[in-house]
Amino acid sequence: MKTVCIVGRPNVGKSTIFNKLIGKKVSIIEDIPNVTRDRIYGKVDYKDYHFSLIDTGGIDVEKGLFTDEIKVQVEIGILEADKIIFVVDGKDGLTPSDFAIRDMLFKSGKEVVVAINKMDNALASNNLYDFYELGFEKYIPVSGEHNLGLLDLLDEIVSDFPQSEPKEDQKIKICVIGRPNVGKSSLVNALINEDRVIVSDIAGTTRDAIDIDFKYDGDDYTLIDTAGMRKKGKIYESIEKYSLLRSLKAIDRSDVCLVVINRAEGIIEHDKHIAGYAKTSSKGVIIVVNKFDTVEDKDKDLKEFTKLIENEFQFLSYAPIVFLSALTKKRVHTLMPEVKKVYDNLNKEVPTNLLNQVIMDAYQLNPAPSYKGKRLKIYYVHQSSTNPIKFTFNVNDKTLLHFSYYRYLENKIRENFDFTGCPIELIFKNKSDLE
Repeated sequence: MKTVCIVGRPNVGKSTIFNKLIGKKVSIIEDIPNVTRDRIYGKVDYKDYHFSLIDTGGIDVEKGLFTDEIKVQVEIGILEADKIIFVVDGKDGLTPSDFAIRDMLFKSGKEVVVAINKMDNALASNNLYDFYELGFEKYIPVSGEHNLGLLDLLDEIVSDFPQSEPKEDQKIKICVIGRPNVGKSSLVNALINEDRVIVSDIAGTTRDAIDIDFKYDGDDYTLIDTAGMRKKGKIYESIEKYSLLRSLKAIDRSDVCLVVINRAEGIIEHDKHIAGYAKTSSKGVIIVVNKFDTVEDKDKDLKEFTKLIENEFQFLSYAPIVFLSALTKKRVHTLMPEVKKVYDNLNKEVPTNLLNQVIMDAYQLNPAPSYKGKRLKIYYVHQSSTNPIKFTFNVNDKTLLHFSYYRYLENKIRENFDFTGCPIELIFKNKSDLE
């Protein structure tokens, strides 16, 4: 998947454009410079094109709070990107900071599209041609706030992108994700050296991650290793989030994600952020607690830490938890059976008659709550997709669906059919829309 990075000085509207392109409010928008300090990631689906989008903090030549840190984050975003969107302010015109960023982009050698933002009044129109002084080839006038010119910007971004990703082979794909120093490399080494794992002669680098092909109990697997991918040099080593983009790319290509947690350090917020990307990408998830050998009372710790994970990762309540030590290889043998089980669950098809029986029984036992004298009625349900798993409900009025009832129906499906490790999406369509 291609990657696009948005850069520019503070308060030119980068976050507004980012949010409009990904269709969600992810970046914080304030009229205060330096609100966006770290790189923020999203995925854009436009026509038949798909690409990753990075929002970065603003760079100002005037020294101020967070300036050095932001500059490093922007440099990393540029390094990872296939194309750059350079956002400038049409109302303010060119500034010394714009020229400083221009010089940084020239050095990168990356293709640049200049988005001249806030082009919604006469003052901005008067400044339009001044920006050609920057020396780039492509300029798109836009207004992020008013949705002007964004389709033209998207067309320019994807103009030379592949319309669809190259078809992947049929191997079961596992990616190992987690923050730096949780033991991802050790886990990869332990897996490919496991007694029943046969490593093939083909191993190489594909799309910024190392792919390792192997067999396990007769099935073909590809292990996507995102470990050890940080750049050399102290300036990069100090940035914990550097590995995130490559983890996102690995997640997108995978079937099952192994979210690795360092038991010696415990759970931190960034662990949950990384796991959240696997969930939102509708991938199978297994939580792997590594460095379990550092614990003295293992039986007691297993119960207590499992309870802690269940509390901290409530959004992944369906994910199995595996405790192991990649370094000593203890309990590593318990991981691959879980991977195979989760993959099989991802591709499970529930018979329509059994599914409807379960849902109708659940509805009779606990009818949907009424709203203003009306009540949700379920006429028919079928499984509309595997890997990712989706169930489509034919109902009278989907606006009557309450979030708590959505959870109730999902829980009933999980109670009756084993979807351990798999996210489930319920889709509701009005009967009138299907006629």
